[in-house]
Amino acid sequence: MTTYGGFEPVFCTIIPPHVLDTLAKAEDQALAGKARRTLERDAFERTHRRLTTVLGAPALAPPSGATADKPNRTIYDAKHKQDLPGKKVRGEGDKPGKDATVNRAHAGLGATFELFLKAYERNSINGEGLPLNATVHFDEEYNNAFWNGEQMVFGDGDGEIFLDFTIPVDVIGHELTHGVTQYTANLTYFGQPGALNESMSDVFGSLIKQYTLGQSAAEADWLIGAGLLAPRVTGTALRSMKAPGTAYDDDVLGKDPQPATMDDYVRTGRDNGGVHINSGIPNHAFYLAATALGGNAWEKAGKVWYSVLTGGELDSQASFSDFAKLTLSQAHALFGEGEELQAVTKAWEQVGVPAS
Repeated sequence: MTTYGGFEPVFCTIIPPHVLDTLAKAEDQALAGKARRTLERDAFERTHRRLTTVLGAPALAPPSGATADKPNRTIYDAKHKQDLPGKKVRGEGDKPGKDATVNRAHAGLGATFELFLKAYERNSINGEGLPLNATVHFDEEYNNAFWNGEQMVFGDGDGEIFLDFTIPVDVIGHELTHGVTQYTANLTYFGQPGALNESMSDVFGSLIKQYTLGQSAAEADWLIGAGLLAPRVTGTALRSMKAPGTAYDDDVLGKDPQPATMDDYVRTGRDNGGVHINSGIPNHAFYLAATALGGNAWEKAGKVWYSVLTGGELDSQASFSDFAKLTLSQAHALFGEGEELQAVTKAWEQVGVPAS
C-alpha cells in the first residue's frame, strides 16, 4: 500500500473548475462574484494541500476505545469563516442538534463508513479506523465541498445556483472516496488516471446513496448531486452515470459536457486534463455493468471495482484500458466465467474502451 509520504498532492472538489469558470463569466455580477470567490478559495486550498503533502500531514490515529465496526465522527462549524477545522459541534455518540447541516454531515459520514465496512470489510477511509472529520458552514456562500487529504469541508452554497452541499449523501460519499483512493491506488490527478480517480468517487458515492436508500441497480437514479442544484437551474444533478451529458443544460451554468463513450472523449488542458469531464466514460461503463447484473450494485459490480482500486495492481498512472483489463481479471477471479465477467466485458465494449 502507498504510504502517506507518497500521496499525490490532490485537492478534490465536487464542483469542477470548468463549471465555476462558466459561472464567473455570468452577466449577473452577483452570481459571477460568488463563483470567483469560490475559485479563489479553491486555489488557496489547492496550494495548502500541496504544501501539506510536502511537509507531511499530522497522523490521525483512532482514539482509545475505538472499535473496528463503529465510525469516529467529529463535526466542526466554521461559522462562515475560513479557518479549519472550526468549532467542534458534534462528536461520535452525541445526539442530533438543531442544525440540519450538522446532522446531515454526521449521517453522511456514517453512511460512507457503513457501506465500506459492510460491503467490503474496510474499516474507514484508510482501512485502519481513520477518524472522519468534517467542517460545515465554510466561508460565505461557498459553492463547493472538498476533501483536502485530511478532512471533509462543506460550503452552504449561494442559494441561487447551488444549495447546501450536505444535502446529497452521494456528494459526501464522493469526496470521502477520494480519501480511499488516496490511501490505495493513489491515482494521479491528471488525464485518464485523474478521470478514473473522479469516476471511483462517483461510483462509490452512488453506491453509498443506493445502499442508504435500499435501492437496487434498477431502482437507482444514477445521478450524482441530485438535490444540490437550486430551483432556478435547468437540470437534475451535477452528473449522470446513466446518461452522461444530460445532467443539466442551463443558460447560466452551461451544458453538461460529459461524454458517455470514447467516441466523444474530450482532449483539454483545463480541469487537470478533463478529469471531471471524461470520468463520464468509466462512470457509464460501471452503470452498464451494474444494471446488466441487476440486484444490488454494490454486491457484484461494486465488488469488482473495489477489488481493482484496492488490490495493489492498479498503477497510479493507469489508463482507462489498464483499469478495464483489471476489472475483467477481478470479475473472473471473484465470480468465474459467468454473467459477471460477461457484463463487465460488454460494458467496456459499449463505451469503446479496449479491455482485452
